[in-house]
Amino acid sequence: MLGMETTPESPRRGQTPSSKTSRQPRRSGSISSLQWMFAVILAVGLILTINFSTRIAAGRPLLEAYEAVKDEITLLEAEQTRLITERDYALNDFYVEEWARGRGKMVRAGEKLIIPVPSQTTILATPIPPEVGAFDSGYDQPENWELWWSLFSDNPPPVLTGQ
Repeated sequence: MLGMETTPESPRRGQTPSSKTSRQPRRSGSISSLQWMFAVILAVGLILTINFSTRIAAGRPLLEAYEAVKDEITLLEAEQTRLITERDYALNDFYVEEWARGRGKMVRAGEKLIIPVPSQTTILATPIPPEVGAFDSGYDQPENWELWWSLFSDNPPPVLTGQ
């Protein structure tokens, strides 16, 4: 611009002479405070990222164990439901009667048990069981307290006088 020549000693437009002296020239190798702040934020962010990724990696086996336990609990609850249903059915009078007549080979008073025999087998004469009466071994049977005494003690039972 015409008429406005700047000399190294004259201040620029908008600058005061004192501001010129307070500003120091920048060195090419120095780091500004803004750069330091950015480096600190970057370092903290990096530390947090590493910490969180380590926690996530450590939590994976726990999550897998949790899922396995949850699946096992589901299976055990299903088995418990099945067992409760089976128990309730077994407590039913119909089941008891069915078992007694089927596998238990029991009959009610006045009924006769008939067991079908396959036609391929030969029928042998069934021996008549002997009459069962009172059994007498010829020895004196011990009293109940004497049996209990022998169960809990190695010594023979004491002889009580007065019997």
